[in-house]
Amino acid sequence: MKEKLLRSFSYLLVAFAAAVLTLAVTQRRGPDSKLEELEALIDQRFIGEAQMDELRDAAAEAMVKATGDRWSYYIPADEYESYSERMANAYVGIGITIQPEEGEGYLILSVTPGSPAEESGILPGDLLVEVEGQKVAQLDSEAVRALVRGEEGTTVSLRVMRMGDVLGKNVERRKVKTQVATYEMLENNIGYVKIANFDTRCAQETIAAIDSLVAAGAEKLIFDVRNNPGGYAHELVDVLDYLLPEGDLFRSLSYDGKETVDTSDPDCLGLPMAVLVNGSSYSAAEFFAAAIQEYDAGVVVGEKTTGKGYFQTTIRMSDGSAVALSVGKYFTPQGVSLADTGVTPDILSPVDEETAQSIYSNTLPTPQDPQIQSALRALEE
Repeated sequence: MKEKLLRSFSYLLVAFAAAVLTLAVTQRRGPDSKLEELEALIDQRFIGEAQMDELRDAAAEAMVKATGDRWSYYIPADEYESYSERMANAYVGIGITIQPEEGEGYLILSVTPGSPAEESGILPGDLLVEVEGQKVAQLDSEAVRALVRGEEGTTVSLRVMRMGDVLGKNVERRKVKTQVATYEMLENNIGYVKIANFDTRCAQETIAAIDSLVAAGAEKLIFDVRNNPGGYAHELVDVLDYLLPEGDLFRSLSYDGKETVDTSDPDCLGLPMAVLVNGSSYSAAEFFAAAIQEYDAGVVVGEKTTGKGYFQTTIRMSDGSAVALSVGKYFTPQGVSLADTGVTPDILSPVDEETAQSIYSNTLPTPQDPQIQSALRALEE
């Protein structure tokens, strides 16, 4: 009798353990099984034609969006290469920047120095009218870029209009490095440096620009980070270290509670500075302005910045897609979060929508740029 009771009790223990294990597995697999179940239903019963890869991309994008974090985003596998190119400030192409001219074609705003386009004789101000025999006037910008770009080493056929003449150009596609920092000397020995982003080569090019201006006699500097979307923290820190005296530069707190504080050495540039910002300055760009402001090393001019306080890590997934996920918070040298507050300029200089668009497209001459003029006046004072 005793043995039967023991056997019965053992069976109950085994059954209980199995039930607990099944529940645990079910709970752990819950979200996966739900998505798999829905995918199977669509695959088996949906009366229309469903592209399963597109469904999975949409589901992944929706999951990231559902976190409620505006800074995290999903990158489909077929977009990852172009994403990587942007972060590396390099791409395979010919080295032109274009802007649509309604009903005519695409105005070539700039030609990258040393690029295939420059070597073939294409000039800023030329009007791009055909690519590979296809008229581009009715195509959107992405379609035109897709036609121009292609595999490295191949050739693209273009037709451009210059002063009424149509010129044919065959241009080799090569890897082109996007210029991150551009510079010029303004009036009264005031140097101007425009920083496009804080991605790869930002510190190298920005410091080289500063050195060139100082060697040419610059006594004061304006840094333009308007419409700058930010980038890598280490690029930001390297630039700030060059400019600012000894002290804290940048603080970050990761999801696992690890705090990191980047600091500057005693060497610094020691010139009066101004930083231009606007509502499209965010991430590293606004932390750059905040550091200059908190060290009282310069004046911030323009419009209030976006207010981004999280940093992202890009994680590649097994199918080639990726997610840029917010994994931590960052803070100014004084430990202030800019999340949803941004940087308020010392000198507010708002502009209208038309002027803002001209600033964005780099078509506004310096004398007509009210924010640059405000920065010049501030430095002269």
